[in-house]
Parts: sequence; C-alpha cells; structure tokens
Amino acid sequence: MAPKTKSTDGRTRSSVQIFVVVGLCCFFYILGAWQRSGFGKGDSIAVAITKSGAECDIVSNLSFETHHGDEAGVGDDSKAKSFEPCDPTYTDYTPCQDQRRAMTFPRENMNYRERHCPPEEEKLHCMIPAPNGYVTPFPWPKSRDYVPYANAPYKALTVEKAIQNWIQYEGNVFRFPGGGTQFPQGADKYIDQLASVIPIENGTVRTALDTGCGVASLSAYLWSRNVIAMSFAPRDSHEAQVQFALERGVPAVIGVLGTIKMPYASRSFDMAHCSRCLIPWGSNDGIYLKEVDRVLRPGGYWILSGPPINWKINYKAWGRTKEDLEDEQSKIEDVAKLLCWEKKYEKDEIAIWQKRINSDSCQSRQDDSGVNFCKVSDVDDVWYKKMQACITPYPDVNSPDEVAGGELKPFPERLYAVPPRIASGSIPGISVETYQEDNNQWKKHVHAYKKINKLLDTGRYRNIMDMNAGLGGFAAAIENPKLWTMNVVPTIAEKDTLGAIAQRGLIGIYHDWCEAFSTYPRTYDLIHANRVFSLYKDKCNIEDILLEMDRILRPEGAVIFRDEVNVLIKLRKIVSGMRWDTKMVDHEDGPLVSEKILVAVKRYWVADRNSTSFQ
Repeated sequence: MAPKTKSTDGRTRSSVQIFVVVGLCCFFYILGAWQRSGFGKGDSIAVAITKSGAECDIVSNLSFETHHGDEAGVGDDSKAKSFEPCDPTYTDYTPCQDQRRAMTFPRENMNYRERHCPPEEEKLHCMIPAPNGYVTPFPWPKSRDYVPYANAPYKALTVEKAIQNWIQYEGNVFRFPGGGTQFPQGADKYIDQLASVIPIENGTVRTALDTGCGVASLSAYLWSRNVIAMSFAPRDSHEAQVQFALERGVPAVIGVLGTIKMPYASRSFDMAHCSRCLIPWGSNDGIYLKEVDRVLRPGGYWILSGPPINWKINYKAWGRTKEDLEDEQSKIEDVAKLLCWEKKYEKDEIAIWQKRINSDSCQSRQDDSGVNFCKVSDVDDVWYKKMQACITPYPDVNSPDEVAGGELKPFPERLYAVPPRIASGSIPGISVETYQEDNNQWKKHVHAYKKINKLLDTGRYRNIMDMNAGLGGFAAAIENPKLWTMNVVPTIAEKDTLGAIAQRGLIGIYHDWCEAFSTYPRTYDLIHANRVFSLYKDKCNIEDILLEMDRILRPEGAVIFRDEVNVLIKLRKIVSGMRWDTKMVDHEDGPLVSEKILVAVKRYWVADRNSTSFQ
C-alpha cells in the first residue's frame, strides 16, 4: 500500500506544479500585454508626478536595478564628486572663442575670430557662475524687446549704436526698438521692402542665414512672418551681440566667415542676408560668396544691404571714394555672375540676387572650362575644413524645370513632408518608411515628455537644443510658435542627417560634443540629450560634456536625457555633484524597457564676488 500512496502523492504534486506553472505563464502574459499597452508603471508614475507638481524630485519608488544590470555598480554608496564654481571672472566664458587665446592666432582672414578650443590641460573643470542679480528672461514675445540688464551687463552698444536704434538702456533693462544699421526705422519696414521681391509671407522662404547679425533684430522680426533665421556674429569689439540675441529668444551662434567652412549642410537655407556685415565679399577670389552659395538652396535669395550698393548716390555719406566702392561692387557682381545668380532688385542701399534652380539654367558656366567646381563628395564635409575658392555643383536634374536637389513644400507643410534627400535615397539606411516611423516615435516620446513636465509647451522654455537631432523628429513634434530648437548633428554620428533636417524647415548645425559649443553661458532653457552619452562612450570625458551642458543651460533650466538605464545611472550620480535635481522615469512602454528618461533641473545659484562659495 505504501508504494501506491507514494505514487498518488507524486501525481498530486506534479498536477499542482503544472497548475502553478500554467497560472504563472498566464499571469505574466497578461502583465506583459498590460505594460506594452502604454498603461504600465512608468505612465502612472509620470501622471502622478505631473499632478503633484513635483518638477525636480527624484522618483523614490522606482528601482531600475531589479530590471537591468548596472555597469556603474548598483549599490555603490561612494559620494558623488562635487564640482566647484569657477571664479566669477569666468561668468561669460566661451571656451572656444576665448579672447585671450584668440589674440595668439593670425589676424589674416579673421582666423583669430574662429574656433580655437583649449587643449585638455587648459580645460576648466568647474561650473560657470551666473552674474549677481541674474533673473529668468522675459517670456516671448516680450523678450524680443526687453532683456534684463543683470543678465548681460554691457552698455557699450547703447553708446556705439545709439543713432542706429539697436539697443537702449532703460532702468534695469535693455530695450531693443527693432532698429539696425541699415534699418533705423525698424526691422518690420525693412522686411516689408524685402517681401516686395522675396516670397516671405507664403512659406516659400522658411529658413534664413543672417551673417554678421548684430543683436539679431532682423531675425527677431522675421519670426512673426514664420521665418526662422540662423544668425551669427563673432565675439569681437561689439561685446555680447550674440548673447543679446539669445537673451531675446532669437537663434544665434558665435561665428565668422574666415578660413573654415560654415558648420551647415549644403542647400540648408532659403535666404541669406548681410546688412553692413563687413565681410569682403569680392575678395579672395569670391571665396565667401561661394561659401554662401554652398549653403543656399537652389532658387534661394541673397540680400546685400549697405556699402557698396548704389555707391553713386551714397559714397559721400559712407566717407569712401567712388573708385574704391565701384571696384568693390564690380568684384561682387563678377562673382555673382560666375555663380549664375540673377539680380532681382537694387534700390536705395539694398540689392537682391536669386540663385538659379539648376545647372541647366546656367549653361554658359557649364561650358566654361576655367570654372573650378568643388568635389561632390566634399560639399557637406565641413567640420574644421578649410574653405576653397570652388563652386559647389548642383545635384543632377532630368529636365530644365526641375529644382536641383528636390523642390520643397511651403512651410508648415514642409515640416512633415518627406525631405527630398530621403526620398531620393541620399542618406544610406534611411527610407521613406524609416522617416515616417521616426516621426511617429518622436510624437509618442514628446507626448510622454509633456506628461512628465507640464511646462514643456507653455512658453517657459523658449531656446531649446537637441544635442543629437537624428532626423529632427523631436523638434518637429515639439514645434510651437513659443519656442525654437537648435538641431545639433554630432560630427561622429553614424548618418549625416543635417541636410534633411534643413529640408524640413528646421535649423541645425554640426558639432563635436568633445568640444564646447559656440555660444555664451546660460543661453538655452531646455536641452534634449537622446543617446548622446552612448554615442560618445570612450570618445571623450563624460564630465566635460556635462559641464558644457551646465555652462550653456540657464539657471532653473531643464535637461531631458534619454538613454540606456546603465548610462543614466552614471549620469545621475555625476550631476548630483553639479547642483542639479533629477528624477528617473520609465520608458513610455513600461518598466521592462531598458531605455529610460532622466529629467534634470539646474538649481538657481550665483557666485559670491568675494569667494567661490554659492549664494
């Protein structure tokens, strides 16, 4: 009897084990389906965070370590490194455009005003302090006209440019009346004059490049016409002009036309502009106009305002000889003719040329054996590459009426239309389907971000940077008249997507995050870092990249990191020593996805002028 009882008990235990296993399988199948539906743990926590209004708290009940391994060493209780504030004299430090270092380089062709980054042993490993009295900039559109004096306390331009209506000092603020050297009556009237020739109002012209922009009043007023301009100017005797532009909420970078190519993809802009920008357009075999031609799309416009245009009437006011001005304009006309640009307008001190839509429109140039064309493979290879006095060839066309490189839709339809670079297969590995899937994915991501940070599209964040922009999906999904996004394509990215981003009607730039960005401190309200630190793993010091992010981020600005949880755990520990508050949030598809979101907020602090302590 005993053996029989033992057999019966064994069968009973086997039945129970099978039942338990089947039950667990069913439970986990249902759990997995629930999490993948988008209503998992991460979403409920994000909603709770939003409702509670806790913008900076660490989410205490999330434990990522139980789901994934951690190369940083989960359970490592070692104290995070504490980063100290830099000396207050570094308040407006721009590492790659440092004035003292610049003076050690040749002045010929503005070489000394170009990027010259510090070697490793000279890099600062401290946090750049805000000036005493620093306040959050005014929201747009008030910021277009007013900047708090404490944020950029430089009065020189109020004296130097007083009669040109650039900037005025009034109490504790700077006021920007909207004037400029060539438009003392205001940028709006100037733009009206341009719009009589250029189709600015209908979305045909969406992106512009303003060379030698001053305080970027042209760009500030183009915004109301739905035109976004990339403005640049050197850090020179006109102290803080680019800083003023960014404080106003206008896209701008420190830059100069010197010896190095501009950090933009070919055919990026619908319009380029120079208003007394002091660039010698006709010199050096027309090399600077040829570089503008490279970044100007077929059918785009170039505007030159000021000397030497209409020199016969204006030479006395400019204090220059007729011969000098005539020679300068003659050289510009010759280069424009070589580029096959058509002059559309010349009146007062303004001239406007239009670039032809394809090479068939300029057969005489094609037949000229003396014309020096650039290599097709080099047109977007620009990072630290020397300018050459060659003409960028048009992409091939199949008919005389075809726009070389593809015709663009008017904006805003352009934002989600398939960029011609993608439609033509010019970006290896990116198909139309890939592009559309990427757009859908970023709409989903941005929707999740807005649940985490309910201030995202309220106007609280005006100047936004995407450090690894991909196809521009984040910028497109967050597009809003209250904000703009600087789309950065890292020079080490697997795919060069900057040209496609430009064809969406967005602005962007090439950059290597192992170096400092060409901007002043405290110029961005929100930084988005999608897999930046996975991309730069073993390429350079992570701390250097984070300190650079801290430099360009405003006090109380926010950062959104999206990366593998192992990477984010490392970052969270480092930034805890930078006076950033953080919270970790699950991927929108649930806690079992290894990619997570780390949101950080930079605390407000300024450095004591008499010490390196925090205030």
